Amino acid sequence: MSEDPILTIRGLHKSFGGNHVLRGIDLDVNKGDCIAILGASGSGKSTFLRCLNFMEIPSEGEVTYAGKTIGTARPGKPRYYSEGELTKVRQKVGMVFQQFNLFPHMTVLGNVTEGLRTVQGKDKSSAEKLGLDELARVGLEEKAQEYPSRLSGGQKQRVAIARALALAPDVMLFDEPTSALDPELVAEVLNVIRGIADEGRTMLLVTHELGFAYHVANRVIFMADGVIQEEGPPEQILKKPQNPSTQAFLARHKQFEF
Repeated sequence: MSEDPILTIRGLHKSFGGNHVLRGIDLDVNKGDCIAILGASGSGKSTFLRCLNFMEIPSEGEVTYAGKTIGTARPGKPRYYSEGELTKVRQKVGMVFQQFNLFPHMTVLGNVTEGLRTVQGKDKSSAEKLGLDELARVGLEEKAQEYPSRLSGGQKQRVAIARALALAPDVMLFDEPTSALDPELVAEVLNVIRGIADEGRTMLLVTHELGFAYHVANRVIFMADGVIQEEGPPEQILKKPQNPSTQAFLARHKQFEF
């Protein structure tokens, strides 16, 4: 682990009209961290991730990536974010969604290489070589010329992971990557994510797979009401939670074992 955090979040707020979703998030993310984010529906978990790669623009607060605070401060106004700066951030802070978000008219390989060609400007040959390498990493190299409609949900999600990895991000964000999958397909996606974590990649993972969080994450965050209620190693948070909200949440999820 490096001493300087790769991501620093301070005083992060996000409102949608009168709905104050995030109410002041402070967090340091170190290189190599695998952070599992837990919480009930509506606690702000997904919004938090979307603010970290600026798919949602924070209402207040600062996000610092690799020592540089994103955006420009303006006295008495929210920070200003240029689209050019945010495009660069999104390449380095990659995101994998619940619903895959693949282009149906493109092949698997086309989906994985699209960002390499349009965002990073790579030629077709080098983009396809990188794309095939990432498909091999997730066990889908043989599906390169298939279209998403011919894939299972688990395969689609693995393609989405390969697409994010192809841009060589420093941080990976996973927003409940198995929640849209049939139960028998969950393990194949979790195994891929575990392999990525074992490589030492930095990641934040919103998940309800508490056993996975226990065995793979080095830190666990519990969110409720738009704030981090409790944070610590899995052994502490999942087995000996101190916060009453965390205790109540875990009491409703007794089906897992670890």
